[in-house]
Amino acid sequence: MSDVELPPWLATTARDALALRGRWPQALLMSGPEGIGKRALAMHFARALLCERPRADGSACGACASCRYVAAGQHPDLSIVEPVEVDEEGNVTPTEVIKIDAIRSLTQWSQRTSHRGGAKVGVIVPAEKMHVPTANALLKTLEEPLPGTYLLLVAHQAGRLLPTIASRCQRFPVPVPRVDDGIAWLASQGLSDPANALAQAGGAPLVALRNQDAQAERDAWLAALADPRSLSPIALAARIELGGREQRRDRLANAIDWLIAWTSDLARVAAGGAPQRHPDRSRALASLAARVAGLALFRYHRLLLEQRTLIGHPLQPRLVAEALLIDYRALFNPA
Repeated sequence: MSDVELPPWLATTARDALALRGRWPQALLMSGPEGIGKRALAMHFARALLCERPRADGSACGACASCRYVAAGQHPDLSIVEPVEVDEEGNVTPTEVIKIDAIRSLTQWSQRTSHRGGAKVGVIVPAEKMHVPTANALLKTLEEPLPGTYLLLVAHQAGRLLPTIASRCQRFPVPVPRVDDGIAWLASQGLSDPANALAQAGGAPLVALRNQDAQAERDAWLAALADPRSLSPIALAARIELGGREQRRDRLANAIDWLIAWTSDLARVAAGGAPQRHPDRSRALASLAARVAGLALFRYHRLLLEQRTLIGHPLQPRLVAEALLIDYRALFNPA
């Protein structure tokens, strides 16, 4: 699925929102977990707001000049701000944060007259990637938007936004798809075990689809975590060294995410519940839950969450992974 194709589970949400197009807010904060289609929904709204001949239900016609410009990625009245850098040759490199220069450019763009004589739409995704100075640079645009200018802020973690930013937007929680809908869609994408894939992704279908590329690596890590007596932190962490610098960082991020999900389920099982992300490994989790101390597990899980926020600049991804795996193994072999 492309990043602008509206997922079927959001069709009703989109229709209901566009029915209120006449009262559309100039700043909308779209929030919800990653991987449920928020960006695609934002682009659906952007196309509708820019369309020169919208349909009766408020959606874009798909045929006017404005719709063709959006489809080609060349609409002068649409600005998309993301955590990326573009060099002189047009090469795009992901960055950890949205740069302040990108927001300043958005502010300047918002103050210009519309090229097509209609609306102007700015999309910021994910909005929580703005650091404090960057977010502050956006405040004036949010406080004094020009007529016909709309900002759509897409946030995976809305709680990380500055209160001054969130308070100037109308909130729009994007619903998580029903499990049956997510499974049906993943099956249509060719996944052989869509129910398990969706559970592993925490109910986010787009994450489940994306995770298929790393499924074999994930299985290798989970097999090792399920047997801490045999786990070799050095050998497992060495798998992160494959590839270049960006790939090593991505592999470390994946590993920490797997550890976070695994220990979350371990805590659920230890408390008498059922695993949410690993229903296919409930027996292994039950065995481990009987051997782990709750306070130690809580502290380790908090360490993982803290380490995840630092993923942009670990000096040695392999050493970070080794240390986390040594701490994990110690949960079951206390000194």
